[in-house]
Amino acid sequence: MISKAQIKEIRLLHLKKHRQRYGCFVAEGDKTVCSFLESPWYQVLQIYALPAWVEARKTFLQSHRDVPVEIIKPDILAQISRLQTPQQVLALIHLPAQAALPSKPKGLTLALDAIRDPGNLGTIIRIADWFGIPYICCSPDCADAFQPKVVQASMGSLAHVHVVEQELASLFQQHRDMPVYAATLTGKAIQQFCKGTDTSQPAFLLIGNEAHGISRELLPLVTECITIPRLGNAESLNAAIATGILCGFLCLTENAKPAPDKSAG
Repeated sequence: MISKAQIKEIRLLHLKKHRQRYGCFVAEGDKTVCSFLESPWYQVLQIYALPAWVEARKTFLQSHRDVPVEIIKPDILAQISRLQTPQQVLALIHLPAQAALPSKPKGLTLALDAIRDPGNLGTIIRIADWFGIPYICCSPDCADAFQPKVVQASMGSLAHVHVVEQELASLFQQHRDMPVYAATLTGKAIQQFCKGTDTSQPAFLLIGNEAHGISRELLPLVTECITIPRLGNAESLNAAIATGILCGFLCLTENAKPAPDKSAG
């Protein structure tokens, strides 16, 4: 039976210092918890769930017998959950070792400069997962990828995408062979840019801070500034929305398609 001390420890995990202290983070909801259970990169340490969830996922849990499951009552779930409406299941997941970008990454890599809103970061992780982008590089002043609001907003996609924390200037210098495409308000129109660029090649897409844009010290390292043409009167786009639109162009245009396998057939 879950103790009062355990309830207190779980509630403390919304703070980064306690996630680091206890070496784990919280994931809530059926889709999110199941995504982490199936991920080869994460270890689920403990599941707390209502009887209805355990019964509904009985067959699925047979494949994860090594993960302890404790059935709890709704009032206990309400105490350990950070959600206004708890979602039947909560898991404690081992905090992974710091990820690193491969020396020769393939395709597009997202680089986030001071994205501090957890909802934006979680949505960007979900966007990366949708477009098959395996790595996101975050500057140290971005929101923590393992805080509950980010995990929740990613809707399980954090289990499929590697999040790297690194100073972006040093990252770009380490990968000088990769162009850096920066999302700005005054750049080359994305549709025109894609027509003249081989977007299947490795590259960084740099997304700036929600309020202040891209840091001054990073601008000299940018290969090309790109923008989403404005057709109406809105002053700007939400960082996550802009990321989704740009990824759509960069990942789905004709130039982004991989070359056909000539050995096939």
